[in-house]
Amino acid sequence: MADRSLRRTRGELSAFLQRHRRKLAPVDVGLPVTGRRRTPGLRREEVAALAGVGLTWYTWFEQGRDIGVSERFLLNVARALRLDDAECCHLFLLAHRRPPPPEAHHWPTVTPLVQQLMDDLVARPAYVINLRWDVVAWNAAADRLFGFAGRDPAERNFMRLLFADPALRRRLPAWHEDAPRLLSHFRCDLAVAPQDPAMWTLIDALKRLSADFRRWWDEAPQIEGYRRGIGTIVDPDALHLHFRHELLVVDEHRHLRMIVYFVEPEPA
Repeated sequence: MADRSLRRTRGELSAFLQRHRRKLAPVDVGLPVTGRRRTPGLRREEVAALAGVGLTWYTWFEQGRDIGVSERFLLNVARALRLDDAECCHLFLLAHRRPPPPEAHHWPTVTPLVQQLMDDLVARPAYVINLRWDVVAWNAAADRLFGFAGRDPAERNFMRLLFADPALRRRLPAWHEDAPRLLSHFRCDLAVAPQDPAMWTLIDALKRLSADFRRWWDEAPQIEGYRRGIGTIVDPDALHLHFRHELLVVDEHRHLRMIVYFVEPEPA
């Protein structure tokens, strides 16, 4: 009976994925239209590329083969196919996985009033991060310092910027002081959700991208205190700016926090 149930849901899973893949046009997901297509919708290789998964693995998954897939794989496929909450939940059930909470499927956002509050700060850089340190909102002053708007959402993670963006690192004179203290703060956030696969995916990626991150993470040096933001940065006008910071909780349930930068005067 259980085997018949698995075979049935694999067929439903295959039909579900094909149906949603064929509903999307390349323009819907920001892909260029090149020539005529023999079949409507996206190709399998396009879905795999959008989801950041292997073509062979996605093809087997869509064919309903008996393979194991992770929660991250399913979430990436759900985003690539533009599934809503109910459709994402159904995908997980067809794959025999427990559905994730809605915030795992959608990129977090802030309310218009929170955005207005940041915009009203004008001269004070401010941005909102989640528990994984993805930057989900910012004001113009923060964008001028860090260039958030010009970055791909997947690269708009403060830990990734700090450890894997050489251009930003060159603008941080106190990087060797700021980076380990910020990493110490990030460790505290990991303790809130130690089993979160998204956190560990980021950590594994940063270990590959940065020898400094890998060394400090593995050695876990004892650091007194931690930072909430960058202490010193060279702005686009080549001015050395020194900051203090304040952290404001925007949404405690979704772990959204606003980091506000206060410029300190140059020491006399």
